Amino acid sequence: MRSSPDTLVAVKRALLSVSDKTGVVAFGQALEGMGVELVSTGGTFAALSDAGVPVTEVASVTGSPEMMDGRVKTLHPMIHGGILARRDMDADTLTRHGIVGIDLVAVNLYPFEATVARPDCTLELAVENIDVGGPALLRAASKNHRDVLPVVDPADYPDVVGRLKEGGTALDYRLRMAAKAFRHTAAYDAAIVAYLEKSL
Repeated sequence: MRSSPDTLVAVKRALLSVSDKTGVVAFGQALEGMGVELVSTGGTFAALSDAGVPVTEVASVTGSPEMMDGRVKTLHPMIHGGILARRDMDADTLTRHGIVGIDLVAVNLYPFEATVARPDCTLELAVENIDVGGPALLRAASKNHRDVLPVVDPADYPDVVGRLKEGGTALDYRLRMAAKAFRHTAAYDAAIVAYLEKSL
């Protein structure tokens, strides 16, 4: 059965994959200190590992290496299945396919707007800075906010840690964070559209 809106949902496993690494090491340390298993990618994995934070690389979860200069890394059922699984309906599917749930997704996106603002930016460079996996992760976590906490803004890390230390997050908080994540991806897509239309 679904938990009530007032039920606090704890975090056992978190995916951290951020372009802006502001505060991510401290965030990872705080989560790990609460017993949260961390999964991460590329530069975020390196930042956490270099700081001595125990973390599992996404490639170890998916069984597939990052490829195409990082274009493909998180787009995999072992990741998206863990995020999108409805805890009250899909537990058997998770077990059958060996997928472990992901309860928190902290993602921010490639710096598209900063890139296209550069005077030397080419169309090719702009296109390479269009994030695909990041929005997909945020949208998946936000869609499944009943069970998963999306985190898009490093400024929210301390608040998230505080709430988790008190036992977890309530539904209204996860809904608010989902709306913030969708607002972020919508603005990101709008910036891409604006740039590409100017390039026609």
